Amino acid sequence: MKSLTDAVLKFRNERDWAQFHTLRHLIVSLNLEAAELLELTQWKSDAEIEALIAPEKTGHSAARSADTQSVAEAKDAAGIAAQRDALADECADVLLYLLLIADRAGIDLDRAARNKLRKNALKYPVELSRGSCRKYTELAALAPSTEKTASATPND
Repeated sequence: MKSLTDAVLKFRNERDWAQFHTLRHLIVSLNLEAAELLELTQWKSDAEIEALIAPEKTGHSAARSADTQSVAEAKDAAGIAAQRDALADECADVLLYLLLIADRAGIDLDRAARNKLRKNALKYPVELSRGSCRKYTELAALAPSTEKTASATPND
């Protein structure tokens, strides 16, 4: 991650853009890029978005060879490839702004991410959260109580 941070800082510094990179402006810019990432999903079905997943990630073979594809299939494949490229570009934009934010704020992203994973492991224990989309506050209510209920005795 350090070499990528160094590369983005070099790119920025060569253009004298550090003067514009206040923490607030970087955070705003990251969110604008995240909105562009979100825009790629607008008005599309889950199936259309899932089609953007690289074949090597899904275990499916790549599209048929060009000589066996119909014109419509070739257009669809080209459209998906262009959308996948746009997805990659927007992911990269978000990452690059995140690296700039972390650098500006003095955050070690590797350490912060590992600490967050530890915190999340406590909030979302496997035995309660596996296969569930519930928030940790809802999971806590499902946890078996460790207190034993006292048997009520009637008052005399």
